Amino acid sequence: MDAAFRPVSVTRVRAGRRVEGIDHAATEEPLEVRLHGRPFAVIMRTPGADRELAAGFLFAEGVLKSADDLGTIEHCRQHGPTEAGHNDLDDNNPTNNPARLGLTDDNQHPENVVNVTLVNDAARRVDQLLAERRQVTTNSSCGLCGRLTIESLRTDRSPLRCEWTVARLVLLAMPDRLRGAQSVFDQTGGLHAAGLFTADGRLEQMAEDVGRHNAVDKVVGRMLMHDALPLSNHILFVSGRTSFEIVQKAFLAGISVVGSVSAPSSLAIDLAEDAGITLVGFVRGDSFNIYAHTSRIAD
Repeated sequence: MDAAFRPVSVTRVRAGRRVEGIDHAATEEPLEVRLHGRPFAVIMRTPGADRELAAGFLFAEGVLKSADDLGTIEHCRQHGPTEAGHNDLDDNNPTNNPARLGLTDDNQHPENVVNVTLVNDAARRVDQLLAERRQVTTNSSCGLCGRLTIESLRTDRSPLRCEWTVARLVLLAMPDRLRGAQSVFDQTGGLHAAGLFTADGRLEQMAEDVGRHNAVDKVVGRMLMHDALPLSNHILFVSGRTSFEIVQKAFLAGISVVGSVSAPSSLAIDLAEDAGITLVGFVRGDSFNIYAHTSRIAD
């Protein structure tokens, strides 16, 4: 099983000086949950206790009413005959083929797929559950749970290009400007925020939500309704950590600089590198870390 964190290269900026070093990022990997060998959902998670995660997730989704509905939960394997009691897995079904799911390269592994078999009334509802799941896209705890396969998380878009830079002091001012606009947070103390800034640091749009990705969706959706996409001249700044789905949403919206007051995950860093996005974390006081495409941050 993969570790819960891994070392990553980082450029630390301290009072205008850059120092190359090593940091540790929380591991973020997709876990594909299958019901009787058929794709049900993809959950972005830190590896570990995957079977417990799948059981808790299915319980919360109403698939499992009690432990009596649960047959087995097992990690899928790349190859090998179907084990006794798992004849529901069809080797000829493309959704059970790791190569078709993109699970055999260096970034995706078969241990990122678990198959769940149900019993009793739950087993008789599998077709209905799968049909209903196709209508589900997101919820507050997982911005990508509606995706059916890990392969579907990928995109064929070209990396973003950006000819402008962000001044260091402009970036450092964003946390306070975003926090100052969080009126609902003042009342609850428990909401995330996403802000859309111009290159000179003006806060153009912001939204609050219990989910980081939801706040981003609100900001991007608002700009979409104003026919303002792509947002190639903007910076996205979020109040919490930066996970894969945050970077992906920025990529799809054409945002080439993403910053946050907290840490990025390993998968967010990987995607930012591939997508041409400058990813900045731990923007606090007079310091921040640049995890991808450092040239867009001007000293």
